[in-house]
Amino acid sequence: MSELLQLDQNLFFLINEDLKNPILDVLLPWWRNKYFWMPFYLFLLSFLLLNYDKKGLIIILGLILTIGISDLTSSHFIKKTVERVRPCNDIDLKKEVNLLVPCGGGYSFTSSHATNHFAIATFLILTLGLIFKWIKLPLLFWAASIAFGQVYVGVHYPLDIFFGAILGMSVGYFVFLLFLRIFGSFTP
Repeated sequence: MSELLQLDQNLFFLINEDLKNPILDVLLPWWRNKYFWMPFYLFLLSFLLLNYDKKGLIIILGLILTIGISDLTSSHFIKKTVERVRPCNDIDLKKEVNLLVPCGGGYSFTSSHATNHFAIATFLILTLGLIFKWIKLPLLFWAASIAFGQVYVGVHYPLDIFFGAILGMSVGYFVFLLFLRIFGSFTP
């Protein structure tokens, strides 16, 4: 286990320090900010309601449930059980961390940003991706780039991201299956 954590720390510094770039230093603090994506979320909600009526509303409810479950599971159950200190709060590391955003006082494992965005991406891939096949890779890139940004700005380790992504994809898939069972074919 200590070897895995050392590898995780080495990978963290590879991303946080060695990949340091003035463009990413400006872009990624914004890119990983939930408020930056508000226009996208509003567009998505409007698009679903205007184009798919009841099915669009069902997808929106599915997204709300997906986000609720993923955030609750990551932030309140896993983080409070594991209690892994963020790299930017680790007494032994904090002076070496290239911190580009406020560190925050919560725990690190799992990354809720990674969990929530991979959950959203998975749910959308399984619903809208059936019609708009081209959105699958962009949605995965979107979630992965936001998750990567968490390591780059200094607030999460790569394993926080990796397991957050797995958790998020699992939640997105679970909610999709639940809604499929309840509503039958609800995808557009």
